[in-house]
Amino acid sequence: MTLMAGISPGAAEWLERARMMRREQLSKLAQLGVLVHGISQLVHMLQCERGASNVWLCSQGKLYAPECKASRALVDENLAALYAILEKQSPIAGSSVCERIGGALQNLDMLPALRDGVIQQTVTAPQAMEHYSRMLRHLLSIVPQLNDSIDDPQIAGRFVALYSLMQGKELAGQERALGAIGFTQGFFDDVTRQRLVDRIDGQQACFEIFLSHSHADVQTTFSLHCQPDRETEQLRRVACTRQPAADDGLTALAWFALQTARLEHLRTLEETLIADLMTAVEERIYRNDEYVPPADERDDPLIQYPEKPLLTLVRQQAREIEQLSRQLASLRDTLEERKVIDKAKSVLMTHQNMSEEQAWTALRKMAMDKNQRMVDIARALLMVKNLWQVIPKE
Repeated sequence: MTLMAGISPGAAEWLERARMMRREQLSKLAQLGVLVHGISQLVHMLQCERGASNVWLCSQGKLYAPECKASRALVDENLAALYAILEKQSPIAGSSVCERIGGALQNLDMLPALRDGVIQQTVTAPQAMEHYSRMLRHLLSIVPQLNDSIDDPQIAGRFVALYSLMQGKELAGQERALGAIGFTQGFFDDVTRQRLVDRIDGQQACFEIFLSHSHADVQTTFSLHCQPDRETEQLRRVACTRQPAADDGLTALAWFALQTARLEHLRTLEETLIADLMTAVEERIYRNDEYVPPADERDDPLIQYPEKPLLTLVRQQAREIEQLSRQLASLRDTLEERKVIDKAKSVLMTHQNMSEEQAWTALRKMAMDKNQRMVDIARALLMVKNLWQVIPKE
């Protein structure tokens, strides 16, 4: 009996269908890469505007006026570019993604009013930072939602690395803004110091996840260019342990310049990761169009690793995908917790006549007194209104 090589019409139809479905998924990933790039650019420019605005406000309009004007123009340019990307990609599948985009754009609608407050100096630097940071938080919250359509472990790993880097960079930007406030004023209170420590610790955790999913050359680049240098570490110690000397804002400008250089390096690395992600997707699209191997050769672990049991390989791949999913879920949970805490602070500010700093301090004190996480206290506050009377006003 002679076996003839060939594919039956039914098999050919299913293989073609598989190729078309894979191409559709990869094409969506390529579009999402464009969206992530647009978000990344806008986030960076907003971070610049936030930092410059803090220096301007803390110096009573004496420092960084040109930088404020330039950063606003760049934000407007990148915001228009993001709107154009969203218009081209509409409709975007997934209600969660659409909700995040809607929330981000709704917050960005408040940008003109915030800028007026900065220009007229009717808002304080901490208030301006809170508003800018909320806009940035909503923008960044879009990114992890885009991962739902990714089932390729290598691309998912790149995605986790990218988002972790973006989140760590935002925390580094907040560190720059908080330090600019303290050094420009010539004074760091306990609340600002604790926030600085939180941002330093938080970015380190994000960068560890990023590095665990990065190639050796990316890790080397990060180590050489994106870590705080000696002068930055010295200024960190001043900010966290003692009061800076009065020097008419010279230390503030030095701090801002050092942190800005670091953020620019992080931005360059971010661009590298986005390009790497897009290249990986394009390569898979090309391979998908060029050749679809027979089912007994494509992605068959027994052929690739004949010495290993199949069940072990399947379990290993499942664990890798599960780990990536857990890491993204953890990043999403962190964003959600911050939103809950923001809502609780808003309640205290509205109903207890507290400032933003007083509200944050009150929540933190209750969390310490009850030995609970701040987010749990915030959730309880939002659910039980009579807790307002027992929160100390400081």
